[in-house]
Amino acid sequence: MNEIAFQLGARPVLWGEATAAFAAAALVLLLAMAWSLRRSRRERVAEAAAAAERAREMDDKVAELVRSQSEITGRLQTVAEVFGSRQSDFARLISERLEGLQHRVGQGLEASTRHQGEHLTKLNERLAVIDAAQKNLTDLTGEVVGLKDILANKQARGAYGQGRMEAIIRDGLPGGAYEFQATLSNRTRPDCLVRLPGDERGLVVDAKFPLECFTQFRAATSDEARQKAGQRVRADIGVHVRSLAEKYLIPGETQDMALMFVPAESVYADLAEHFDDVVQKAHRARIVIVSPSLLALAIQVLQALVRDARIRDEARVIQTEVQKLLADVGRLSERVGKLDSHFRQAQDDVAQIRTSAEKIVKRGQNIEALEFDDPPSKPELVAKPRLAAAE
Repeated sequence: MNEIAFQLGARPVLWGEATAAFAAAALVLLLAMAWSLRRSRRERVAEAAAAAERAREMDDKVAELVRSQSEITGRLQTVAEVFGSRQSDFARLISERLEGLQHRVGQGLEASTRHQGEHLTKLNERLAVIDAAQKNLTDLTGEVVGLKDILANKQARGAYGQGRMEAIIRDGLPGGAYEFQATLSNRTRPDCLVRLPGDERGLVVDAKFPLECFTQFRAATSDEARQKAGQRVRADIGVHVRSLAEKYLIPGETQDMALMFVPAESVYADLAEHFDDVVQKAHRARIVIVSPSLLALAIQVLQALVRDARIRDEARVIQTEVQKLLADVGRLSERVGKLDSHFRQAQDDVAQIRTSAEKIVKRGQNIEALEFDDPPSKPELVAKPRLAAAE
């Protein structure tokens, strides 16, 4: 027992010490095992109690589920009975709804078909209108081409401008207010001579316009060609303005100004935009350049002047007639006064007649009121005093 069992570091360990240490360790191990067994048994008891509790709870839940299942079964039976009773009503309602839906769908389809038919009819009408407009456009294109051919010819262009000017004047003025191709004292014949009311001098309207230079001006592609065309425009219009001023501005016979008619609004717009100096020069020469719209406006002003002159003439006639009417009214008033005096005299005579009639009536009443007791021997002698008293 006192022998060395093993060496632990520098200290020798004896067999007795080792045996004691081993016994102590075995005892500790036995105590630990006993405590562990006790603890495990306690845990098993707690687990058994918990399992029993869970089993009890499970039984309660199963019972609750069975009760709920029985209630659900009863409710399902009730629902099945209600569903069975309402199934026929539901089927009938569904059938009615389907019939109503089919009826509405049929009406909607019928209305849609009718509307589509109407729309197709309107579309056909619009297509017909479009076809007519296209035909008119084709005709207008042909007319424009013809107009281009007309404007290319100088004589035809002059006739076109003359015709348009004459149409504007005919539409705006009465027949006696203008004259075409009138002969002046210097043997010249302007295109139109407009007679102003109250003035013997006529207003000259010329429809000849140099259009070739404008055609070259528009067709010019380079600045040099455009400049040359502009110079020609200024020269041609200047020559034409001087010719008009020399031939048609006659003192005492024509107005102090004359109108030079441009047959196209586009030409007048180019003239006003690019050649304002030419327009001002013409104004200084007392030649007014007018487009179709400006000529129509001037004709409207002249029409107003003619209408005012006619109104003044008619006013004089009306004034003369009113004077005659006043004279007639004076004579009528005099005759009515005489008739009134006759009526007053007749009224006085009637009043006197009524007075006499009233007196006669009163006398008759007095006579009727007389009383007689006995007939006298001489009634005339008795009656006369009473009549005298009554009078």
